[in-house]
Amino acid sequence: MGALTGMRVLVLGGTGFVGRAIVERLLADGHEPVLFNRGHHREMFPSVEQLIGDRYAGDFAALSRGTWDSAVDVTSYLPRDVAQAMDAVGDRVGRYLFISSHVVIDGAGPGLREPVRDAAWPLTDETYGPSKVACEQDLVARLGPRATIVRPCKVAGPHDTQEGLTHWVRAAAKGGRIELAADPSQPVQLVDSRDLARLVITLLTADKSGAYLAAGQETDFTGLIRICAEAAGTAVEIVPSPGGKVPLMKPKELWDTLHRTPAPEMLPLTPLPATVRDVLAWDRLRP
Repeated sequence: MGALTGMRVLVLGGTGFVGRAIVERLLADGHEPVLFNRGHHREMFPSVEQLIGDRYAGDFAALSRGTWDSAVDVTSYLPRDVAQAMDAVGDRVGRYLFISSHVVIDGAGPGLREPVRDAAWPLTDETYGPSKVACEQDLVARLGPRATIVRPCKVAGPHDTQEGLTHWVRAAAKGGRIELAADPSQPVQLVDSRDLARLVITLLTADKSGAYLAAGQETDFTGLIRICAEAAGTAVEIVPSPGGKVPLMKPKELWDTLHRTPAPEMLPLTPLPATVRDVLAWDRLRP
């Protein structure tokens, strides 16, 4: 089958960090995104059709009509989220792509963790991955070859308001001493949000089923901070600070989960320094 062009794509979410990157890529590639969300950020994509509802309150009325070539589900975390979304769109969508997480994998892999279907919200480190496993399994059981799964590592890029890469970009931009509670040699692996978006659209246009890892280049904490300082044009001194916890810090028993191999479909990767520079430029424009 040839690549699909001019797709009409339903995006569940679409105005958060990852969803925004996917919608921007869809538009750039000439596709037609349709957003389903609570309508809190309509100004973000004023020319894009937006269907207003609240999936977490069970309000899917806006999806009662319409057809789509594919759907991208950015905001399902519990099995009931996936089940309700699939009930809402029924057979009026072609491919259904679910944004999962690399933490569904048991350690270094390749097997998956045991699924959990009754996790309580908010999810924890112990329940997030197993709940996503259950979502994946239920999706495949219902849709079979129409299901596609993407498992991102920690995502980074412009518009990321979480305490991840943005924290270290800001710290390095100040220059001087940076106290580091984490082991400087801890591996760090991020995936650029725009690479993730490109993978999603590649899989949709190729109409590919299966599960795919979205991962980026590896470094360690020392390397990450040095890259951030170079982007900002500052000099930093990394000072060990025993105790405490900092963004991107992982216990040593989880270090083997920070060496994921990206799916070939997402190559070539954006170099980490380019991601850092773009995050710095975006952060400097924020209020």
